[in-house]
Amino acid sequence: MKHESPTAGSRCLADDDGQIVSSSVDLPRIERAVREILAAVGENPDREGLLETPARVARMYAELFSGLSQDPREHLQKFFIEKYDEIVLVRDISFNSMCEHHMLPFMGRAHIGYLPNGRVIGLSKLARVVEVVSKRPQVQERMTEEIANLLVEELDAKGVAVVIEATHSCMAIRGVRKPGSVCVTSAMKGVFRANLSSRSEVMTLIYGNSLGSRS
Repeated sequence: MKHESPTAGSRCLADDDGQIVSSSVDLPRIERAVREILAAVGENPDREGLLETPARVARMYAELFSGLSQDPREHLQKFFIEKYDEIVLVRDISFNSMCEHHMLPFMGRAHIGYLPNGRVIGLSKLARVVEVVSKRPQVQERMTEEIANLLVEELDAKGVAVVIEATHSCMAIRGVRKPGSVCVTSAMKGVFRANLSSRSEVMTLIYGNSLGSRS
């Protein structure tokens, strides 16, 4: 069954759940590549169970890598002028991304805090930034740094703290095979980098007094 949008040439398609998503990827090229991979591992891409697999994978990649054709800065353009000089923090923003080393997913949650310098942003916009940035092939370290830099540049914040916790499929199902291992990365900017007490305050807001043992 075809999943293309009824509007020809719109570069839109529907995923397997019927959600319409925009795509700038070359779907036929992905399909051809998936057929080659199936054949290379010893499978028959023409058997009944695999006939639609290349198309499914192509639509999946269009969804998982949709951030490549989006600019996360768009979600940081509308801000409000407020005289607020305490930390703003959003915890537990769930995400999934794709490790560029093995093309396997990593997933977890992001915590974002910033100290405003006269500008505050809608809380949902922070989640949208995470959503866009996560939909790219990357490493967790770069994702963490990129989100922090975006907030510094667009909000001119006095300080930005980004902490990301994630589990990586490439550690869980191959190689060392250690499911349950969690990778934690952080990026501290401005006062959160220069001032130890400010850094401790934002980390306490994220983790509580246990600093890392929060379940």
